[in-house]
Amino acid sequence: MRVLLVDDEVELVSTLAERLSIRGIDADWVTSCEDALEKLKTEKYDLAVLDVKIPRISGIELGKRLKEKDPEMEFIFMTGHGSEEDYKAGTAEAGTEYYLVKPVNIDVLIKKMNEVVKG
Repeated sequence: MRVLLVDDEVELVSTLAERLSIRGIDADWVTSCEDALEKLKTEKYDLAVLDVKIPRISGIELGKRLKEKDPEMEFIFMTGHGSEEDYKAGTAEAGTEYYLVKPVNIDVLIKKMNEVVKG
């Protein structure tokens, strides 16, 4: 499974990529929407894990743009703003149940990633 992680928190996203790699998941990471769109020009991913609150373009909007470029790509959204209401609003806005609250438990993330990719 090839995964693209997008979050403006460098320490979080780099650590997450490292932890996924240790578990045998091929994960690239970037810290901006622009870099994510640039990556898609040369790389193919099964899944993108997107922070909802990214400067300039929301993670939800980025997901839409990535989907236009690669209709087969799947998504999981993350947020650091984690009330139950935020969760429900986020899943509705994202159009997916694959929405996690930070800090993300690595085992829960991997389970969700497998669910999303296997459909």
